[in-house]
Amino acid sequence: MRKVIALEFITIDGVIQAGGGPEEDTSGGFAYGGWVAPYGDDVAGNIVRKQLNLPFDLLLGRKTFEIWEPYWPQHADGWPGVMSATKYVASNTMTSSEWQPTVFLSGDIAEKVSKLKQQPGPDLHVFGSANLLQTLMKHDLVDAFWLKIYPLTLGSGKRLFTDGTIPAAFKVTESQVSPSGIILVNYERAGAVTTGTISAV
Repeated sequence: MRKVIALEFITIDGVIQAGGGPEEDTSGGFAYGGWVAPYGDDVAGNIVRKQLNLPFDLLLGRKTFEIWEPYWPQHADGWPGVMSATKYVASNTMTSSEWQPTVFLSGDIAEKVSKLKQQPGPDLHVFGSANLLQTLMKHDLVDAFWLKIYPLTLGSGKRLFTDGTIPAAFKVTESQVSPSGIILVNYERAGAVTTGTISAV
């Protein structure tokens, strides 16, 4: 079965909005677009390149797709995986794109992603797409989080984990701290939440 993997640049307080640039997503009056840029280093860059060179298809929300659609075809040489991936886009308004191959998903997104997971093919990677991710998490469709946790708080902006997040346990499969303080960590699902009582030593 294909996995849904969320690859997110995220602040300590959980913000994932507009890490790439000031004009990327200013919705809600967000004023801190481009917060990722000051922390770039070779360690983080190499891990991102490794992940982008894996075989994958993309699962994106409409707003993220609209940001990516004009950008990636102009930067195709360095990232062939992004260009060759099938782009599955959750949208009730878009029906076509010159950036191919692209498939638009409308209606019951959770049901359609559940069916996609059952089909043969590479894993489905989700970047950004805050609204889509809330739907996927609510319906228990996310198998792993590959996070880049940046050493700053923003206080406002779209967050990865909101009220729709379900209780779930995870295990760390890879982790590293970059020289600029980015925690790069991969979490995979590890069953249900367990509880207990801490005893005094």
